[in-house]
Amino acid sequence: RLVAMRFSVNIPCFGDFADPRADRDLARTAEEAGWDGLFVWDHLVHGFHGDRPFADPWMLLTAAALSTSRLRLGTMVTPVARRRPQGLARQVATLDVLSGGRAVLGVGLGGPVDDEYGRFGDTVDPVALARRLDEGLSLLPAFWSGRAVSHAGEHYTVDDVTLLPPTVQQPRVPVWVGGFWPSRPPMRRAARWDGAVPLFREHRHGDVPPLDQVRDVLAYIGEQRGSMDGFDVVLGG
Repeated sequence: RLVAMRFSVNIPCFGDFADPRADRDLARTAEEAGWDGLFVWDHLVHGFHGDRPFADPWMLLTAAALSTSRLRLGTMVTPVARRRPQGLARQVATLDVLSGGRAVLGVGLGGPVDDEYGRFGDTVDPVALARRLDEGLSLLPAFWSGRAVSHAGEHYTVDDVTLLPPTVQQPRVPVWVGGFWPSRPPMRRAARWDGAVPLFREHRHGDVPPLDQVRDVLAYIGEQRGSMDGFDVVLGG
């Protein structure tokens, strides 16, 4: 059952868009033209780090927030496993407060893994990164709540810490999970959160995915959740 369809602009964090002023102007233009959201890639190097500038996506989104009043703003997607969850929680909360509750956090393993992790001496084992991703994700709503957090896990420890201010959106900023279909684990992860950003290996950025594959994704997530009510599905094209 289709509840609402919205349209967003999705831009990289490198090249011409590494200039926050370009993102500011694009965000203002997109809002004036009736678009519903602006989402920024979250990469450090992406294989071609030597020949073009990159920018921090949260700085770009800050520029966009200051020039708009309605657009939803977020990353597409942030590799949670290469960030400290407390720092990421603080960045997202700051954007949510600044924008008056318009932040969205897109998450995933990120990639290319050999570039984003391996070039900095980190593991490139997707299973290990997925465990770190899930544990980091589990901490974010607690940090955003404005209440004291204590946690002892495989990768992270938190000893009675309260991060203020809380996010404007409660109980949490919407979390959308990306991953390549037909791989099931990312879509199972997405079913536990607020939205899915399925990618399709044969249909890259700018290509409309085949309807039959989209239906397969929706059916699988629906089986995992029991209902698609209140759940966002993000498709590129």
